[in-house]
Amino acid sequence: MDRKELKNKYKATTPAMGIYQIRNTTNGRIFLGNSVNLHGIINRTRFQLKNGLHQNEQMQRDFLDVGEANFAFEILDTLEPKEDAKGDCAEELDMLEDLWLERLRAAVEKGYNRG
Repeated sequence: MDRKELKNKYKATTPAMGIYQIRNTTNGRIFLGNSVNLHGIINRTRFQLKNGLHQNEQMQRDFLDVGEANFAFEILDTLEPKEDAKGDCAEELDMLEDLWLERLRAAVEKGYNRG
């Protein structure tokens, strides 16, 4: 495959969407979220945390205190796009996130998602 074909193939690829968590391995606190582009949101969040730009002040403070090596960026669940869907999966992602919030309630209550 030449460069142009590879580029077109990349553009045609649907990014993985679903639920992710960012876990502080020193204190067990987690941040749970959803995205239509899991790898993109993880890369963006890692960049923001490294540069002191993340909006979650407590997670940002902890990240700077203990360092990137003590944070795990994990994909918990993926959602396959439905072929008959018209592209908007926000409602399904929110429902899936609610299920994970319930499943991980104790961790989330002590985590970064609250307030």
